[in-house]
Amino acid sequence: MENNNPLISVYITNYNYGRFIKQSIDSLLTQSLQNFELFIIDDGSTDNSKEIIEQYSNLKNVSIIYQQNKGLNITNNIALRVSRGKYIMRLDADDFLESTALMEMSNILEMDKNLGLVFPDYFLVDSENHPIGEVKRFNFKNEVSLLDQPAHGACTMIRRDFLVNLGGYDESYSCQDGYELWIKFIAHYKVTNINKPLFSYRQHGNNLTTNEDRILETRSKIKENFINNKNLNTPKTLAVIAIRNTYINGENLPLIEFEGYSFLERLIREANNAAKVDHIVVTSDSVEIKEYFERGVLASYRDKCSFIERPSQFARINESLSSTINYVLESDVLKDKNFEAIMTLAIEYPYITSDVINDAINTLTIFDANSLMSVRPDNNVFYRHDGTGLKSILNQEKYTKLEREAIYKGVGGIVLSRVDSFLETGKMLNGKIGHIVVGVKNAISIQSGHDLTLLMRNKLTL
Repeated sequence: MENNNPLISVYITNYNYGRFIKQSIDSLLTQSLQNFELFIIDDGSTDNSKEIIEQYSNLKNVSIIYQQNKGLNITNNIALRVSRGKYIMRLDADDFLESTALMEMSNILEMDKNLGLVFPDYFLVDSENHPIGEVKRFNFKNEVSLLDQPAHGACTMIRRDFLVNLGGYDESYSCQDGYELWIKFIAHYKVTNINKPLFSYRQHGNNLTTNEDRILETRSKIKENFINNKNLNTPKTLAVIAIRNTYINGENLPLIEFEGYSFLERLIREANNAAKVDHIVVTSDSVEIKEYFERGVLASYRDKCSFIERPSQFARINESLSSTINYVLESDVLKDKNFEAIMTLAIEYPYITSDVINDAINTLTIFDANSLMSVRPDNNVFYRHDGTGLKSILNQEKYTKLEREAIYKGVGGIVLSRVDSFLETGKMLNGKIGHIVVGVKNAISIQSGHDLTLLMRNKLTL
């Protein structure tokens, strides 16, 4: 029997993007490959969107769905249920396709029946269609071995049967559908990319992706739920807080009171509240820090927290922290504990939280990394002096701000490594190094008296 189903199902999601939606729809209708069906799904717009959408209501391969504020993932599942295509793709109403996008992505999928999804590079444009940059990804065929950077949620073409087999989209999340989809797919199916820009992503200040805190919180929940749903075992983890006497404004930083707790107790409390951390070690050669413990100040944490006095030579500024970690692992206090991962937490970061600590361990587990660090993306131009003057690192001055690949800056005070990888290399950061992006508040660090003064005056509280 002949199959009259279209090859591709595309759905355009719209909420008050009447200004942009015509360009989005037209970019699909003028595709070089025409074997598709289109669903235009309006989520309760109050602008002129309906007037524009109705202009396409008589086209035989176009269906229109009006609904009221269902949200992104519910809308994704509605499209999945009504679609008939072999492949399915979302196009946001403020974005638009290159004319060969459907053909090039579907050709890749047609060549490999085991391939679950494919995604392209893309252009960045502003609200007036002016080009402002290009987002390029590494080639998945020969450059990518750590799959911790997901595809864009929109304009990713997916094998529909595979998506159905995975249960569609989780409707408990109101954003980050691409991330939730990504970690499910890489656990079961092959994924790849096309190193060619095939759509334009519009940046106009109203995008969902501008709310960073919401994105990071949602990603963390997605990973936690994935771990739980798959019954994955996170590694048995030791958290190490290595302390030197660090005097700022005449006071020892670990013992300075801030918001009712010393810096040290704040950090221990968050590590203690992190369910993924099995034990905590505070290690120092400082008599003052040792006496702080012996006074019983931290008695409520003793079931999960130990103090190990470290040799003074390991506390020197020029001594690698690896020496301290080896010393801790070999101590009698941890005899027969058999930790699988070790995490260092830095006292200089007062906003390390249990949620971020748990997220780091979950991320290491999901992406099977050897090690991991907390970071912030930064696409500013960085320079070094080579003796003749300043030279930009990686020739970044050649590119506009949005064309430059983000450089990740280690902040947030968390480094995590699998114990076997650490013992083999002698380095905390080793092998395939993963990352978690932390929020602006988590990245605040106290490096000087000025930083401490601002913190105490609540000028750094976000």
